[in-house]
Amino acid sequence: MLVEINFDGIVGPSHNYAGLSPGNLAATSNAGMTSRPRDAALEGVAKMRANLALGLTQGILLPHDRPDSRWLASLSTSYADAPPHLRAQALSASPMWAANAATVSPAPDAADGKCHLTVANLVTMAHRSHEWPETLAQLRLAFADPAFAVHEPVPAPFGDEGAANHMRLAEHHGAPGVEIFVYGESGGPFPARQRREASAAVARAHRLDPARTIFAQQSVAAIAAGAFHNDVVAVANERVLFAHELAFEDRGWLHADIARVAPWAEIVEVPADRVSLADAIASYLFNAQLVTLPDATMALIVPGEARDTPSVWAWLQDMIAGNGPIRRVEVVDVRQSMRNGGGPACLRLRVIADPAVVDPRFLVDDAKLDRIAAVIQAHWPEQIAIDQIGDPRLIERIRVARNALLNELDIVELIYT
Repeated sequence: MLVEINFDGIVGPSHNYAGLSPGNLAATSNAGMTSRPRDAALEGVAKMRANLALGLTQGILLPHDRPDSRWLASLSTSYADAPPHLRAQALSASPMWAANAATVSPAPDAADGKCHLTVANLVTMAHRSHEWPETLAQLRLAFADPAFAVHEPVPAPFGDEGAANHMRLAEHHGAPGVEIFVYGESGGPFPARQRREASAAVARAHRLDPARTIFAQQSVAAIAAGAFHNDVVAVANERVLFAHELAFEDRGWLHADIARVAPWAEIVEVPADRVSLADAIASYLFNAQLVTLPDATMALIVPGEARDTPSVWAWLQDMIAGNGPIRRVEVVDVRQSMRNGGGPACLRLRVIADPAVVDPRFLVDDAKLDRIAAVIQAHWPEQIAIDQIGDPRLIERIRVARNALLNELDIVELIYT
């Protein structure tokens, strides 16, 4: 049976606030702060527990080897000798943002009946551009079954940032869907990270029906306001597209195209005169998990910042009081992650598949989350000040922590020497 599985990235022991991501206002505004990797990782575990309690199927993706000595070697340097900006880029814990790991097309959408995953190249940002080889290794372990096809990334220079710029509408998860690829042309002072050429290449690789594939431009205003990915201003689940009024450059055309290919779809749009782009982005209202619960109702899982933003919380209360398709709002605390520029949706990669064909080491229940939390408590640094990034003692602790987790989960293929 096909179900939605949320694979959450476990926040790595190198989680720090180096402010490496222009256009991500939270990340750059918190640059130089002292991070709390242990708290961040435990917040992520708590979010996964909450998903399990809602009756959802939950998986994990693992922290990458940090610092990335292979990437530094390709630049003819080492961590000890690298200049500070390369050290920070090599140490980044950004693989925690699993929404950028890959683009996923479920089997009902593909001509060959396989679930396709294309690893994102993330070439726009240096600290993320070296993630893909290890992401590919993880996905090829987790999805080794013939039910899946795992593709290498689209080549540079065509920037691809994965599922954060991809949405799917379907009458239910197991039905053939309409896939929406959102790209950027311009972002004002910030880079537009998703190229249309990359999205088109992914759609071809996934063997999608062109008649049920939509390419929509993200609005320049949204990118300029800090919506560095589409999932900061829009999210979809089954029949519902939940979006800000200013999310897309030509919303009228997009709405008409959706009505043409998916007349059963419902668009829940938040007006700009109720919630400004600034409030939507600061609260990560749309970087929420929009999920279908076991009773077939929909819930929106939002960060605490959404509750703390008056305009956002007032609109959510009005929405729930109405008769719309989203019937419930759940609040989670991912404050450490939010300060680095990502909310609940950034932390997860959605895969619609039969859990029986997924490597069980990448699926979790409460007992496995207990084991993961124990490793985090024992090994993750309590805090990382920005001036510690070059400290060899910290680097050793980070590597020991990650290896302890991989050993606990018996995913030793990913231990690098």
